[in-house]
Amino acid sequence: MAKIILNKSNYFHNLKLAEEKLGSKDKIAVVLKDNAYGHGLIEVSTMAKEYGITKAVVRTIEEAEKIETFFEQILILADTDIHTYSHTFHIAVNSLEDIERLPENTNVHIKVDTGMHRNGISIENLEEAIHGLLRRKLNLTGVFTHFRSADELSCEFFWQRSVFIQAKNLIKSLCEKLFITIPKFHSANSSALFRFKNYEEDFARLGIAQYGYLETNSVFDNPKLKPVMSLWAEKIVTRELKKNQKVGYGGKYLAKENMKVSTYKVGYGDGFLRLNGKDTYFTPKGYQILGKVSMDNLSINCEDDEVCIFDDVRSLAKIHDTITYEITTTLNPNIPKEIR
Repeated sequence: MAKIILNKSNYFHNLKLAEEKLGSKDKIAVVLKDNAYGHGLIEVSTMAKEYGITKAVVRTIEEAEKIETFFEQILILADTDIHTYSHTFHIAVNSLEDIERLPENTNVHIKVDTGMHRNGISIENLEEAIHGLLRRKLNLTGVFTHFRSADELSCEFFWQRSVFIQAKNLIKSLCEKLFITIPKFHSANSSALFRFKNYEEDFARLGIAQYGYLETNSVFDNPKLKPVMSLWAEKIVTRELKKNQKVGYGGKYLAKENMKVSTYKVGYGDGFLRLNGKDTYFTPKGYQILGKVSMDNLSINCEDDEVCIFDDVRSLAKIHDTITYEITTTLNPNIPKEIR
């Protein structure tokens, strides 16, 4: 069967780089949504807590409930279905309608739409939102935004920063006028964090960088991160493939000589995105995945009892014309995980 190994030393290395950038580990909020980008919600929470991280970001209430004991503060990005109150949970308000859905005393972070136009409240509606929170007796604990182009070489990053500064100033003014405690502010995701020269907000949301990747344009001075995840598979059987025999669906791989080939217990049913036999992919040891990947297994030109399929997904992302996030988050959450 397949298994995932998480390298704790590499994970701590990535957190340390963020800590040095921010000046304190207290300013790191680890983003653990979607099963910690496929790395395992509980496993990554365990490592983050050991390092001393106190803040996390998730997608749903269900995710937050699973890790409530690991962190002092958990921001929930996309779920307003609150049934039980927890002082640990802070709910993202993405629209004026969200305010009406939340029960009294809920801690909330207002998301400001500074230009991504996906969700969030516009600057023009912030005053209405603040009054709505007061009317509904909700606790404003944070205000944030999300950059749409922090990973690209363009002026849009600076434009959105300026819009968020306007929003912060407006929020501070309203809070002082209404005698409300000024909330915590945060805007940086992984790519944005390492573009700031001096990040002075209350914390940053560290997503893909904690797992060892950064999609930011290489023109920037990107940190030297280390991938945390490796995917392994056990051997099913080894056979000798004769010259001119073919392997797998469509016979996409043709043996140029007699060779040993083994079948391993991992496939696209496990979330390892299907290789169609057109692109050549080599494992970290230099073995080749032969032909098409099947639902539950694949063939490799080796005889090892266990093989590392990948320990860095960047080459796979290029083959599949996607980003590293998609390779890791697509993996089946039921694959067993080990921390080493």
